[in-house]
Amino acid sequence: MTTDTVLPSIVSNTVRVKDLDVYYLQALPPSHPSSQPPLVILLHGFPELAYSWRKVMIPLSQAGYNVIAPDQRGYGRTTVHDSSGAALKPVVFEDDLAPFRMFNLVTDIVLLVEAMKYQSVAAVVGHDFGSMVAGYCALIRPDLFKSVVIMSAPFLGVPSFRHLPSSGNRASAVAWPTVMKQLTELDPPRKHYTMYLSTANANTDMLQSPQGLRTFLNDYFYAKSAAWSGNNPHPLPAASATHLATLPYYYIMLLEQTMPMAILDAANEGTRSALQEWLSDEDLSYYTSEFSRTGFQGGLNWYRCMTDTKWTTDMQIFTGKRVTVPAMFLSGSKDWGVYQTPGALERMKEYVCESMDEEDVVLLPDIGHWVQQEQSEAVASELLRFLSKVSS
Repeated sequence: MTTDTVLPSIVSNTVRVKDLDVYYLQALPPSHPSSQPPLVILLHGFPELAYSWRKVMIPLSQAGYNVIAPDQRGYGRTTVHDSSGAALKPVVFEDDLAPFRMFNLVTDIVLLVEAMKYQSVAAVVGHDFGSMVAGYCALIRPDLFKSVVIMSAPFLGVPSFRHLPSSGNRASAVAWPTVMKQLTELDPPRKHYTMYLSTANANTDMLQSPQGLRTFLNDYFYAKSAAWSGNNPHPLPAASATHLATLPYYYIMLLEQTMPMAILDAANEGTRSALQEWLSDEDLSYYTSEFSRTGFQGGLNWYRCMTDTKWTTDMQIFTGKRVTVPAMFLSGSKDWGVYQTPGALERMKEYVCESMDEEDVVLLPDIGHWVQQEQSEAVASELLRFLSKVSS
């Protein structure tokens, strides 16, 4: 192991998992009565890295946990090897998406736990797209993952749960193919961001952004944070194209927009002072350096698998299965991710997660999408509260 100079007190290492050399950050407790302190795994979203957990790892480790945050498949310093063992170049747009389907992403984490020589995980924590990986980890392997924390994006489980009717006056389940078509028929025409991120041009659009990669990343983090005053999320009354079109452009884009174009309204408003409180120049340099080296295509392939149903059919074997381990939902009150799928929060609580107490559905005030970066102390405190509760 070597000490990462960007992250004092956190060590970095790599471990072979299937076709991957998984790069991960690790924070160990100062001392622990056991030679194997309880394990917590932190899973990032898009466009983030293991680095996004840098401020949360130390408080968790000081409380006695072995904390591991990997760069997931397609991201950062985790590299892929071919059948001969040779390292492959950064991911490019290609037809074979099998390595990026959800079943394989979950398998990566299961085998990472085995590589760490653990038989159980105290909690798997996922943010943004990582929340889906964490949710499926807990759903498929409750014997291994003893609890789960879902952050920012409610977990809707296997496809059958995504179409359950909601109770009372809550929004009905989203008929996505119909809604996607209806978005294009609005005036002006619109498109869903997941469909844009699934296109062949998305990687180049962002990597070669007219404002430069560093500025694009800075603007993207700003647009989805509490620093931008335009983020005032609330439940939508219905799952219709008209209501979805009230979301910011970074979610429901104008039809001709690229993502760098979509965030310009936010980028041209307000001040960056609040952003700089949690995203320093050094932090931004790290993200810029990593994505300039790898591009975004690895993470974008996750979206391509999500929007093309042929890459999700292997999950049908888990139809009807729910998350039975203790579950928590943690997000920011200024995060549109909570409400971008109408009715999702309610369906997660009512149908998908059997053991999610109301006290464990937490929206931290005045925090945006990048919750573990924007307010790391509050996030660490909530995670430790939940871990203490489930361990007892």
